[in-house]
Amino acid sequence: MGMSVTISEAAEADAEQILKLQYLCYQSEAELYGDYSIEPLTQSLDSIKAELTAGTVLVARLGDEVIASVRGTVDAEGTARIGKLIVHPRLQRHGLGGRLLDAVERQLGAGGAAKSFQLRSGHRSEQNLQLYRKHGYAPVKTQQVNDRLTVVTLSKDSDARVYVASA
Repeated sequence: MGMSVTISEAAEADAEQILKLQYLCYQSEAELYGDYSIEPLTQSLDSIKAELTAGTVLVARLGDEVIASVRGTVDAEGTARIGKLIVHPRLQRHGLGGRLLDAVERQLGAGGAAKSFQLRSGHRSEQNLQLYRKHGYAPVKTQQVNDRLTVVTLSKDSDARVYVASA
C-alpha cells in the first residue's frame, strides 16, 4: 500500500461508509452466533448520524476510504463505554484495531473525563477478546442473552491504559 492510514474524528459525511463497513464487518459475528438480526446489522443510517453527534466516533482512512471505526461515550460517573470497533476484514490482524482502541481511549480520557473504560464482546469472539486482553482489559461480568450468546463485559481503569506498539 502506497498510502498511510490516518485516524481522525468522523464527520457526518462518513456515516454511510461507516454503515456499509459495519454491515460487512458484523457478518462474521452474525455467522458465529447464528443470528443475523444483531443490532449492528439492523442499525439505520439516521441512528449512526445520531451517534456521530452524541459521542466520539473515530475512523481510520486509507486515502478517502473509511477502513475502520470505533465509537465511545463517557457517562456522568466517568465510565467510558467503547463499542463497535470494526476493521475491514482484509485489513484485520495488522494492528489497526489496537491503534483505534488506543486513540479512542486517549480521546475519551482527555482531561481526566474517563475514570475507567468498558467494552463488551460475545463469548465466542476470541480475536476480539484477545485484543482487549492485550490492551489491559479484564472480564468483570457476563450476561447470558440467549442459548447461543453470552456477552462478556471487560473493563480497565483509565490509569491502567496499555500502549502497544503497532505492527
